[in-house]
Amino acid sequence: MHLDVQDLRNFYYRSTLGRAAQSAIRSRLLDLWPEAQGQTVAGFGFAVPLLRPYLSDARRVIALMPAPQGVMPWPSGMPNVSVLAEETLWPLETGRVDKLVVMHGLEASERPARLLEECWRVLGPGGKAVFVVPNRAGLWSRSDRTPFGYGRPYTLGQLDAQLKQHNFLPERHRAALYQMPSSRRFWRKASTIFERVGERMPGVMAGGVFLVEASKRVQPPSGTVVKERETIRSQIPGLAPKPETSPV
Repeated sequence: MHLDVQDLRNFYYRSTLGRAAQSAIRSRLLDLWPEAQGQTVAGFGFAVPLLRPYLSDARRVIALMPAPQGVMPWPSGMPNVSVLAEETLWPLETGRVDKLVVMHGLEASERPARLLEECWRVLGPGGKAVFVVPNRAGLWSRSDRTPFGYGRPYTLGQLDAQLKQHNFLPERHRAALYQMPSSRRFWRKASTIFERVGERMPGVMAGGVFLVEASKRVQPPSGTVVKERETIRSQIPGLAPKPETSPV
């Protein structure tokens, strides 16, 4: 179940709790990917809160937002890079993405296997993806005051197993949102302390979300599936590759 894009925008950009969540998760992502110089970076779901640091140095940044969620223009005050896309049929060429961020995408999908196949398809050789999902044992997945209280929460083992089944190799893990999912002033003032303690003592405190970095394995999950996707894409106006023309 995808939340409406307006609800996600209001949470991350218009609430104190959402801005704190954005900062904490983005900090952990930057631990994994401090830069994306000359690379193509894509996000799926509602990943735009995490993509802004890459706008300055990436060759290209694309924000894909699923149709059931809706789309909003982003980034503010700059040329728009957000695109409305079918959940399992993205308007991207095969193998063109270097880095992919999926947030509020996998746990909200009714077809997670097909979604992972599409993630695999768009990544190039050596491409990597980071999947941000709610932690089943964390407090954030138990509260419907935040977007992480909707959809399917995961344990780390469940997410790793699902990624391996679709030809991803999990490499590094991070956790974030050790703070309480509350907008009360006391918890907001203490949020930085909770994040620091949680990072140093992850066995004592459960983070609200997992970030799992996974690389693309070279063999396709199913040759017939990938071929079928390309056939469907070629039949959609605007997505079919342009024929080569002879120079005049």
